[in-house]
Amino acid sequence: MEIHLVTTGGTIEKAYSEQTGQVENLAAKIDRYLRQLRLPDADIEVTPLMNKDSLEMTDEDRALVLSIVRDRIQSAPVVITHGTDTMVQTGQLLKRSLPGLRYPVILTGAMTPLGFERSDGLQNLTEALFAARTLQPGVWIVIHGQSFDVDQTRKDKENARFVPMD
Repeated sequence: MEIHLVTTGGTIEKAYSEQTGQVENLAAKIDRYLRQLRLPDADIEVTPLMNKDSLEMTDEDRALVLSIVRDRIQSAPVVITHGTDTMVQTGQLLKRSLPGLRYPVILTGAMTPLGFERSDGLQNLTEALFAARTLQPGVWIVIHGQSFDVDQTRKDKENARFVPMD
């Protein structure tokens, strides 16, 4: 099954910079983690779009994500790796702008970068790829073993998780 994977950065792709002593978006690293997964019948086409913290994403960045998703969603589901702070905002733009979807659009990310101890990144990526095969058409956030309609969730920063809307 074909799945389009669009990477935009966020915590899931952050790495430790020895030069600055900080965790930063330096280079895309999703490909390395995809190779660790056993996905015998998956044809995953990766599009590394940008590598930004989602708090730094602009309206132009979101328009670019929309453009790429609009092109890719015609043939297969789309998974987007994205920073969790503005994931809902990007997802809502996609939902408003892409009526009548034939495939699901899945946004996922991580609270701890891939490769760090106790990272949730690989789990969330794996779950998002599974969800792309099983969820109904629509725009979803898939993270920590749960799926949320993008209009029915919010990030609970205090507990580092997504929760249903109140």
